[in-house]
Amino acid sequence: MDTPITKLFKVKYPLIQAGMIWCSGWRLASAVSNAGGLGIIGSGSMYPDVLDEHVKKCKANTKNPFAVNLPMLYPNIEEHIETIIKNKVPIVFTSAGNPKTYTERLKSNGIVVVHVISSVKFALKAEEAGVDAIVAEGFEAGGHNGHDETTTLCLIPMVKKAVNIPVIAAGGIGDGKSMLACMALGADGVQIGSRFVASEESSAHINFKNAVLNCKEGDTKLTLKELTPVRLIKNDFYHKIENAYKNNASTQELQELLGRGRAKKGMFIGDLENGELEIGQVSGMLDKIMPAGEIVKEIINEFFDTQHNINQIKI
Repeated sequence: MDTPITKLFKVKYPLIQAGMIWCSGWRLASAVSNAGGLGIIGSGSMYPDVLDEHVKKCKANTKNPFAVNLPMLYPNIEEHIETIIKNKVPIVFTSAGNPKTYTERLKSNGIVVVHVISSVKFALKAEEAGVDAIVAEGFEAGGHNGHDETTTLCLIPMVKKAVNIPVIAAGGIGDGKSMLACMALGADGVQIGSRFVASEESSAHINFKNAVLNCKEGDTKLTLKELTPVRLIKNDFYHKIENAYKNNASTQELQELLGRGRAKKGMFIGDLENGELEIGQVSGMLDKIMPAGEIVKEIINEFFDTQHNINQIKI
């Protein structure tokens, strides 16, 4: 496949595995990169020494490009940037902050910079900041999301029309059909998260992986917009949030309810009652845990099969 994204990242397929906290370590990233996609290490859940270890192990286990996701609200971000530069990580995906803050510094060290956005407004700001590409993430996505609830189907063509840099679609993508649909809308590649949570190499707890597989339509909801929008599985913790809203809880009270370590408790430790279980709407389509390389292969094969079938339609 030959797209602006495959050229920019020097990968075989324009398929990126999202850098999800507590799920995306070196095993998953290297497996996806070895399969021809772009694997990403999710640094938001790692101490500086842990990220250094994961980057080194990823480099030792794949000869192909990989990336690090860098949430800019992370408290030890300076140490993370030093680790990324020291280990010559080729690509960085920034998120949850102003792209102007670190783009110039990263690019001056030969690093390709991609920024995650959820609206045309922020897409334009990212382009102005000098990033090499953007991830346009729709309402369907898991994890942290935009306030406006713009769906991927609407977001991608609007963003593509507004900017002159490559656009990567994210949100609601879990197979080859949805990948092809996004690229038909103008995307130069896709980023997939939830599907890779349910992979053998994902560092998510098996309890969380099974909870994802058990999700049905309507089992997730975007919430906590006052803090940072996040899509959660409806468990006991989620229902406590709903009750707090019913009681007109303040932002401070919501923050106290969320506390610290809630995502680790749910996704990494496997506490399905009290943990924060972040996943996308596409979880309702998932039914088995697979090796990451097989997931990539299945998605790409279905992409080409679907493309062929569409070309056979007589109008």
